[in-house]
Amino acid sequence: MNNTTTKASVSTRYLVSTALMTAVLCILAPMSIPIPVSPVPISLTNLVLYFGLFLLPWKQMFLSYVVYMLLGICGLPVFSGFSGGLGKLIGPTGGYLAGFLFLIVIAGIFMDNASGRYRILFILAGMILGSVITYLFGTAWLTFQMNLTFVQGLFTGVIPYLPGDALKIVLAILVGPQIRKRLPER
Repeated sequence: MNNTTTKASVSTRYLVSTALMTAVLCILAPMSIPIPVSPVPISLTNLVLYFGLFLLPWKQMFLSYVVYMLLGICGLPVFSGFSGGLGKLIGPTGGYLAGFLFLIVIAGIFMDNASGRYRILFILAGMILGSVITYLFGTAWLTFQMNLTFVQGLFTGVIPYLPGDALKIVLAILVGPQIRKRLPER
């Protein structure tokens, strides 16, 4: 096999896996449960991102998420509640959508550098830190959009979601490596 064929197959594999993860985001992220105390629904977006980081390198996962965002901005119903359009990004939940970019980078870097005895704890720390940054962006934007204090924003857009998000992180850490083992090398 010559070098051109190898580069082409790597590029094809990269594009296909990026597109597949984007498709998974487009299918699962719109599934959400509205809750009465908040305009922020319970969403599967962060769970998909946590799993995606076990399946793709973080830069590739970042690209996949950017493509997902662009599809949503163009109006495809890929955001929570099967909504789309720029209004969703500039609406009350837009800060969380933007904050997920930081989640991918932070958790991804932690995962890439995790090794040895404390590998799982390092991955856990990255996911928690990435989630905290997402919460900060989301809460800041939510408070701006809804004219809330920061504390009101936390009780509207973060506190109700902490148990579910903790469960998503635990699920990803338990199942993600098992899925990763069954896939060919990146």
